[in-house]
Amino acid sequence: MAVFSVGYRYRFSLLLLSLWMIAVFFLSDQPAYSQYATISRQGNTQAKLVANNIKHLAVTENVHKTVLENGLTVLIKEVHTAPVVSVQMWYKVGSSNEEPGVNGIAHQLEHLMFKGTQSRPIQFGRLFSALGSDSNAFTSYDQTAYYGTVEKNKLKALLVLEADRMQNALIDTEHLANEKRVVTSELQGYENSPEYRLNRAVMRAVFPNHAYGLPVGGTKADVEKFQVEQVRKYYQNFYSPDNAVLIVVGDLSTKKTLSTVKEIFGKLPNRDRRQGAEERLLSRVNKGEVISNSPLHPAPCPSASCSPSSTPIILREHGAAALLQMVYPLPDINHPDIPALDVMDYILTEGRNSYLYQALIESGLANELTAYVATLQESSWYELLVKAAPNQDLTKIEAALNNAIANLVQKGVKLEEVDRAKTQLEAAVILNNRDITSQAMQLGNDQTTAGDYRYTDRYLTAVRQVTAADVMDVFNKYLKIEARTVGFFEPNLKQTKEVKKIDGEPQPTQTQEHLSDNTAIASSKVAKYLPTVDLATDAVKHSIPQQFTLANGLQVLLLPDKSTPTITLSGNIKAGKEFDSDEQAGLASLVANNLMSGTKTKDALTLAKALEERGATLNFEVSREGMRIKGNSLATDLPILIQTLADAVKNSTFPEKELELNRQQALTTLKLELDDPLEVARRIFVQSVYPKKHPLHTFPTEKSLQQIRREDLIAFKAKHYRPDTTVLVLVGDFDLAKVRSLMKTAFGNWKVSGQPPNLKYPTVSMPQSVVRVNPVLPGKSQAITYMGYTGINRQDPRFYAALVLNQILGGDTLSSRLGAEVRDRQGLTYGIYSYFQAEKNAGTFWIEMQTSPEDANKAIASTRQILQQIHRQGVTLLDVKTAKDTLVSSYNVSLANPEELTNRILKNKVYGLNETELSYFPQKIQKVTLAQVNQAARELLHPDKIVVVTAGPAVVADQSIR
Repeated sequence: MAVFSVGYRYRFSLLLLSLWMIAVFFLSDQPAYSQYATISRQGNTQAKLVANNIKHLAVTENVHKTVLENGLTVLIKEVHTAPVVSVQMWYKVGSSNEEPGVNGIAHQLEHLMFKGTQSRPIQFGRLFSALGSDSNAFTSYDQTAYYGTVEKNKLKALLVLEADRMQNALIDTEHLANEKRVVTSELQGYENSPEYRLNRAVMRAVFPNHAYGLPVGGTKADVEKFQVEQVRKYYQNFYSPDNAVLIVVGDLSTKKTLSTVKEIFGKLPNRDRRQGAEERLLSRVNKGEVISNSPLHPAPCPSASCSPSSTPIILREHGAAALLQMVYPLPDINHPDIPALDVMDYILTEGRNSYLYQALIESGLANELTAYVATLQESSWYELLVKAAPNQDLTKIEAALNNAIANLVQKGVKLEEVDRAKTQLEAAVILNNRDITSQAMQLGNDQTTAGDYRYTDRYLTAVRQVTAADVMDVFNKYLKIEARTVGFFEPNLKQTKEVKKIDGEPQPTQTQEHLSDNTAIASSKVAKYLPTVDLATDAVKHSIPQQFTLANGLQVLLLPDKSTPTITLSGNIKAGKEFDSDEQAGLASLVANNLMSGTKTKDALTLAKALEERGATLNFEVSREGMRIKGNSLATDLPILIQTLADAVKNSTFPEKELELNRQQALTTLKLELDDPLEVARRIFVQSVYPKKHPLHTFPTEKSLQQIRREDLIAFKAKHYRPDTTVLVLVGDFDLAKVRSLMKTAFGNWKVSGQPPNLKYPTVSMPQSVVRVNPVLPGKSQAITYMGYTGINRQDPRFYAALVLNQILGGDTLSSRLGAEVRDRQGLTYGIYSYFQAEKNAGTFWIEMQTSPEDANKAIASTRQILQQIHRQGVTLLDVKTAKDTLVSSYNVSLANPEELTNRILKNKVYGLNETELSYFPQKIQKVTLAQVNQAARELLHPDKIVVVTAGPAVVADQSIR
């Protein structure tokens, strides 16, 4: 469940921003990304190739649309690339249906939709988890959506659950009170972000008389006032078949699925309700064609809805980096100028060769630039967000930005730039629709926002027809200084105050919560209320990748997949942060971030252009135990992707100018991390678990980053970037023999000498008692807590039992013991998870949660009680069976995503696992016994020997440390 506020780079790529997920990459360590990774493409010939591919892979290909007698719109699409299906229910209601006083009610209702129904009075998250469904929900401006992806035999079960909660949701006083507390915690998390606070102020100014100016998630003041009858009325007004779109995509039969949908949903009655957003807007699409002269297409900035300001909005608040936000009002999604506006955006901001990247990033004025065209039902906007470099003035950055746009308008855009941007947009459609869930998301977004599920196909046709004159026309029409609204965030940063460790039991201010003792009942209720699941007709089979090793030791794993004309690349070089010294912490990341800064034969712009012209991506990330490589491209561009990668890792020269730019970016990133409760809690937790001189203890500091010199980068790369510690994995549309030849040509001359560096990880003892650390971050609203200790590595024989144990304990925030108690029953946290992060050389067990500061201690106390309960009493046979089924189903669903599949293959190889692990993982999970899980609970859960770090407002420290 998340607030989704159109913060996506591509209009057709729905990136759901959920704070629940903020700890997923924890000790894999929130990898440091290369700043120069780009997404882009090439000229006329290549554009024609991509256009042909898109025609073959049209978003609407095989889509069957039906409108049931009760008005429910049903979109079904057969995609037989993997034995999974995605079921999504999109309601045509969001924050745009709200007004001050009830802001956030759509989001509040979204939370309550998981609390059960009259016929199934159980947390729906438990049911989705039992199905192994990758399920969640989000609220946006124009819609609220619920989605789940499962193995295909569970399709009907998901449909039954969605139909049930469409009509019978339990909305009562107790549930509302708990979820209001949860939503308040969520909003406090957003308030921690300066970007969020600046955006809220700017959008209010842009849309003072329209609900697009309200925050999607609402405000704490409004949320606290919601009454049960208010929320019920809202539910009855908008959650009705004729105000919803059901999307089903995957390995299915259209005829059979439609029959099932009619059986389940056809009997649902419509409600007596007020008009929804779509009815108020009427229809702007007639037989797939835009009604261009419709009065419902407003002027770019109608006085009734938006209000540009001639002077900047200035926020002087706590923060770490200066920000500039600029918003230009635009017409709605169906306006014919939208495709040209997207092309304009790409020319301005996409890639290292773009105009604003050169004017702001390469000049050293800014460290980060993001931009996007947000297209909605009633209006749209173009947003630019600039993160200033240290000691740079925002007015100077604004002037540079204005000058860059003015110069471009004066001299015009080149045909080459227009063609490249068009090709980039088209390539991105393919790359963003490789998996089942994304394809369903695209259909849902198009139908509910544009009123036509065929919108993306029409949009791409229009993009191909955009000319240089069209681009200049939208530049002149919309990017006027008098039309924009500008916001400045000027930080007032105070140094984080680290409170020294307090060993021993928590202070008396922590209360002992009476835990619900109904775990066995809860498990049996899942079985009672779970819809019937069809028997699986075929066992899920996962192909084993082919592998070969070059003479220099570089290992390559290949898994052909002809389902889409794309390539997914993943790789690992043993050159991670574990090799950083205290004096030069941050060195490994600086090396990775500078790989694309120049090689022996190409400068940075040439390297970037090779990718930008082809819509390819090549990212470098550094975690503790390795330097990760991630790449995507169309199948025809695989040679360029591999050649660019080979040149970067073999021949990078680390020019001084680019190194200094990257150093400044690293310093800014450090400042931001030290102002982020999540990052501060994570850093202090790790350093409290692992002693000095341990490879996991070291984190960058301003001093360590300043001490790094170019010679250090060269030496680190020479020592640690070796073919015999490199693994590359490719999944996609390729010929095995040709890829073998390509790899030998690109990497065969990569020299290796001597033995690779190796580290010995010392044994780390458990804390002798509870260790409390409470860093205070002024100006923050939400507290972040990490609690845990050293764990097991990937080779530990208890690993599979630990996975099952973790699924029961905190694998899912709605269905686990921790989630059911701390979040669902007590309403103390927006999200709580536990992890056994098992790496090759080390492992860490931790629990992460986000809470209101006043709830932090109570949540910690309840969490420790649950750990104690499971440690002493164990879990039940039904718990284990449900957890195993969930893990296996989730695993099978995850491998339908090519990026997940590639990542899994890579990790198995890096961790030294057998090549059959990909296929036999489900069997190993199913072999885990109750006795093994309970033994793991006794050996691996230690509630009285645990590090607890809570970062956030001062009130947290005041409550806990006296």
